[in-house]
Amino acid sequence: MNLTWDDGEGPKPDRIGALGLVRAMLRGSAMALVLLIGLLLTLILRPIERLIWDIRRPLTAPVTQNVFRVGLWVLGLRRDTVGRPMQTGGAVVANHSSWLDILVLNAGQRVVFVSKAEVAGWPVIGWLARLVDTAFIRRNRHEAMAQGAMFRARMERGQKLLFFPEGTSTDGMRVLPFKSTLFEAFFAQSLRDIAYIQPVTVVYEAPQNSEEPRFYGWWGDMDLGPHALQVLASTRQGRVRVIYHAPLAVADFDGRKTLAAELEKHVRSGMPEGRQQET
Repeated sequence: MNLTWDDGEGPKPDRIGALGLVRAMLRGSAMALVLLIGLLLTLILRPIERLIWDIRRPLTAPVTQNVFRVGLWVLGLRRDTVGRPMQTGGAVVANHSSWLDILVLNAGQRVVFVSKAEVAGWPVIGWLARLVDTAFIRRNRHEAMAQGAMFRARMERGQKLLFFPEGTSTDGMRVLPFKSTLFEAFFAQSLRDIAYIQPVTVVYEAPQNSEEPRFYGWWGDMDLGPHALQVLASTRQGRVRVIYHAPLAVADFDGRKTLAAELEKHVRSGMPEGRQQET
């Protein structure tokens, strides 16, 4: 039997006392209120955008970004940045450690998440994903041309497409090998010469009062509810460092595998010493 790094026990949950439950309730309620306000504004503004700007999002993109910034402030998770998000349209790839990645990466720049097609049909989550203009794709090389056309249309309108090439989330202590299938779309004739992809490394540091270095990691069969409760109940929060590496031109690579390998190399380079590196 072949064992992998995630076949062991998950992070040890910290004990949550009465004050922790109160903290979780207050933070959770405040974050829910912020998200509800953002949702209502999006519902009001999205029809106007579609009527005037088609798939451009000059009104709702700033709403989404600021909602997640306020959400991180309510949570108390400090976000430090190194480097700068690229200013033009293109794609962004990052390592994936937690459900918090959605807040952290949206707070740093206006992005459109790329998700597997099945998510569109999920109850509630699928509806919310469509509302924030998620781009749904199938990880199939045979659909690379159609995906390339869709990517180009969005990038020409200044949108940044964000996806997680690891294909799953981790405990935050490592970077898994990047899957290269999706990168085939960037080699479509209409896209290759204009596409740039920016690698981003996301590094979480656990709260000082926690003995679990994987405190923010959420992966495998872990339930969202208990993990979110742990995070919301923490007396103090840790911090997250977002490292923006220099964008890479797709035209400089001879295929999807070499491009994926170079992007993975850059993302790995931002991980602190001592953290495991999957190969």
